[in-house]
Amino acid sequence: QVKKALCVLIQHQLVRFHVHRRGCVQYQAERQRVLRILRYPRYIYAAKALYGDSGELLVEELLLHGQLPMSTLVRKVADRLTDTMEAGKAIDYTEVSSTFVRLADTHLVQRCPLVPEPPKNAETPPPLAPTLVLDEKEMYVVPRLNLVGKGKRRRSCEEEEEEEDGGRRAKRQRQDGESSEPPPDDGVYWQVNFERFHQHFRAQAIVSAVANRMDQTSSEIVRTMLRMSEVTTASAAPYTQPLSSNEIFRSLPAGYNISKQVLDQYLTLLADDPLEFVGKSGDSGGGMYTVSILLGKKIPPPPAASRAPGTGSWFGSRCARIFRLLLRKKHLEQKQVEDFAMIPAKEAKDMLYKMLSENFVSLQEIPKTPDHAPSRTFYLYTVNVAASARMLLHKCYKSVANLMERRQHETKENKRLLEKSQRVEAILASMQATGAEETQLQEIEEMITAPERQQLETLKRNVNKIDACENQVDETIFVLESFIESTVKRP
Repeated sequence: QVKKALCVLIQHQLVRFHVHRRGCVQYQAERQRVLRILRYPRYIYAAKALYGDSGELLVEELLLHGQLPMSTLVRKVADRLTDTMEAGKAIDYTEVSSTFVRLADTHLVQRCPLVPEPPKNAETPPPLAPTLVLDEKEMYVVPRLNLVGKGKRRRSCEEEEEEEDGGRRAKRQRQDGESSEPPPDDGVYWQVNFERFHQHFRAQAIVSAVANRMDQTSSEIVRTMLRMSEVTTASAAPYTQPLSSNEIFRSLPAGYNISKQVLDQYLTLLADDPLEFVGKSGDSGGGMYTVSILLGKKIPPPPAASRAPGTGSWFGSRCARIFRLLLRKKHLEQKQVEDFAMIPAKEAKDMLYKMLSENFVSLQEIPKTPDHAPSRTFYLYTVNVAASARMLLHKCYKSVANLMERRQHETKENKRLLEKSQRVEAILASMQATGAEETQLQEIEEMITAPERQQLETLKRNVNKIDACENQVDETIFVLESFIESTVKRP
């Protein structure tokens, strides 16, 4: 059981392994990878928005299984899509495989590392644990598969039993002497590229910020620049690859009928903006421009304060005013805080101490003399933005844990009713399949009373609210993590 559990965790990249110098294999939990499970709904929704239903199901199946070969994945998704279509219709494998190719071309899915083939006639024994390798040039290369066929609908229970019996007989026949051919992409497994999705989320946030600060045309220019460099820019890179003004003009959507001169004016405005969403890196090709991906260090204090609403919601609007003031002025004494914020001394003192106890602000001592005497020491209040962001991130994860516990409590309290509802739905489905009359179906539906239906509706509404809250908290987590990552000093 332990081995099976480790296999599942390794397949989902939730655990990694290495050979210890003492000659044993050690396993380690991938904490960040585990936390990414919270973001699975966003990955699936983004794939649906970009590539429709087939893109949604391709990413969903990969997240569900951890790793899959392309041929298996395409068949699974085609079957699921065929189940939702009208009788007599089925989706072709080529349609699903073309969507998969687009996902690979935009690096949203990538190949998994493989176990290297052992050298032939090797006298050395195999290692305790393999070292997985992957050629970066092959990471997004889709194997050429001739997938011919269409999706199949789910069979009834009787048909599935017959198919299982036939499968067992066929398996025995193969074992008796017949060999089944492996699929053409045997051994080539694919997984979801989380970092590429995060890059897409950051791009969406940048485009939205430009639209709010400038206008829609500016945001569309930035969107075009991000789309042009989405594959060539590394996920951790602070800037996109330089793009010339002429390239940007040729890549603008057909609906934006703006001249080259107007585009240059917009690019100049974006480059001159204090937030520096766009930077100029040269003059060749009509001017070379980049988009700043990690904007954490360039965000001025007032917007940063407005994006951290925790101060105002926990301590009130006056504390938010003090917090914004400290962000702007960097260091202030208590008397200066009272004067600048125009708040009475007693209230300002209480608010500062309250925020100090919650680590929203910090106190810095600057002694006039070496003896650090209190009467000869300046006490300056300041905000450590990185520390505040980490503290807010910690509170966000605690909020997610509370939401999960609340969902478990809601389902546990209504466990009996949920089981009864599932039984009734199963009976209704089987009776509808056999062509039962409407009166019979109505009798089965009446097994759940009106108060029970109302209770189920309340439960469904509460669980939906909890799910929505989880997604909203995760959006805040993503912003905070991106900000913290942007403030980390890189070699």
